[in-house]
Amino acid sequence: MELQRIGEKLISRNKINNIIDQIVELRLRGFSQQEVANRLNLDRTFISRLEKIGEVRKGNKVAVVGFPVENKRELVDMLAREGVDFWFLMTDQERWEYARNQNGLDFMNHLMELVARIRSHDVVVVLGSNYRIRLSEALLDREVVGVELGQSPIAGDVHVDPEALARLIRSLITREKGELACEEGCQC
Repeated sequence: MELQRIGEKLISRNKINNIIDQIVELRLRGFSQQEVANRLNLDRTFISRLEKIGEVRKGNKVAVVGFPVENKRELVDMLAREGVDFWFLMTDQERWEYARNQNGLDFMNHLMELVARIRSHDVVVVLGSNYRIRLSEALLDREVVGVELGQSPIAGDVHVDPEALARLIRSLITREKGELACEEGCQC
């Protein structure tokens, strides 16, 4: 046990770290700040301030799904930098291999898991054909922002402008619910 003296107090860093770990774990499991405070005999305001210290960003949970994209690696790097919560991008070759290399049951199970995971986000950006965007809007019970890569069927990879997509992502993360997805004239 690592004990340290601060003035007249002898403190344990291990105890502090354990309490912080418990707070975060309970909050991740869905407990409210007040419920965690009651359970651990703490003030709710302490939990709020602790979360504020560790906050990286506030805003909508955004998922990005898209295929067939030419510059997947560049887009993945940008999405990570922008703090996007989830992405599923494929090149044309990857999407065909994905479809060919699974039996029907495995394909459907993975697809259903993917849809469930995507639906846990506030906003879903779909990079794809006009058909795939319309299908996503019907399938997902979430706000879907489409970035059309072409008319269906798309043959081959399509380059996506990472800066335009980054601007769209920033606007989606920081906007209030009900606001327009992107500013007028945006070329996303």
